[in-house]
Amino acid sequence: MTVNAQNPLSNPLSALKSCLAAACAAAPLLLTAGGAQAADLNALIWCDHSDPALLQPFEEANNVKVNVKEFEGTGAGLAIVDQSQPGDWDVMVIDSIDVSRGVEKGLFEPLPEDKLPFADLFPEVKMDKSTVVDGKRYGITEKFGYNTIGFNKTKVDPVDMQSLASLTGDKYKGKIAIYDYYLPVIGMAALAIGKKTADLTEADLPALKTELLKMKANAKLVGEVTASQTALATGEVDILVGGGEWVTAGLAKENPALDFSIPKEGAVLWSQSLAMFKDSKNKDMALKFIQYILSPEGQARLATSSCYWGMPANSKAALTDEQKKILRFDEQPGFLARAQTYPAPNADLDKKMQDMWTEMLQAQ
Repeated sequence: MTVNAQNPLSNPLSALKSCLAAACAAAPLLLTAGGAQAADLNALIWCDHSDPALLQPFEEANNVKVNVKEFEGTGAGLAIVDQSQPGDWDVMVIDSIDVSRGVEKGLFEPLPEDKLPFADLFPEVKMDKSTVVDGKRYGITEKFGYNTIGFNKTKVDPVDMQSLASLTGDKYKGKIAIYDYYLPVIGMAALAIGKKTADLTEADLPALKTELLKMKANAKLVGEVTASQTALATGEVDILVGGGEWVTAGLAKENPALDFSIPKEGAVLWSQSLAMFKDSKNKDMALKFIQYILSPEGQARLATSSCYWGMPANSKAALTDEQKKILRFDEQPGFLARAQTYPAPNADLDKKMQDMWTEMLQAQ
């Protein structure tokens, strides 16, 4: 995950700093000095997969040690792979939209669809356009959520949060933080002006920039994961542009006033997938791990990981009624119907979007 909401943190506030440390810094590689061992499972992961509550049941059931290395951003993950030897890694967590990048590099093994619960996934998160290449599926979505509007419902009118227009009006000026990751927030700006995130071109940049500058004019701060989430959690701001369940769900018990909305214009869908390495020395165990993560029990543990919460891709996840309420599980069909995927610009447009984002950040 490029540093984005797909690798966020939403632990209870008292544990926010330790969670941030896990989410925002690469953890040491837990391999032996001799390198990868076929008897173990070696996983490149996001911080939500390092939770012992998720890993221990699998390790005990299979008499295996899961060695993990955390990373943020597809680019960072692929750089680790480039610096490793073939066979060092067995499985990888990756942005669903970036699975095809790994396939282009010849990294991943096709997954056996008949051995995974594809029929139980929410249809909208199967991400066939990016996880299926030449008719073969190389990734399976395990968790998803939204970059949208996170807010304190005791400080703002929840009705106002049903429209992206509230982010650029005068009512909440100075009470807004913007999550400092260009793709999802540009996606939100696109929705606000009636554009589809998948269809953005260079011709849309002027209108997008205008919308972003309107948001910036209302914002008290633009901050990365730590700053933006902490600002909302502590009351420094009342609204977080780019927030979502990944910010509010894990904090719900400590601060039930925090919530998120999927406005009428829509939200930007984030989605993370699991992939198996072609050169894995332990493919049977790698498949078992993927099967476990996608099982109802594994999905519930992943969805409520101590690092950050998110929606399980498997509609049969064994969540409690309280957990489902916090994640607004029953509302997902409507949310998904209004959600659009991350913008996926080519290299040239991506650079122009980053330049536009930098200009917005520097605007007074």
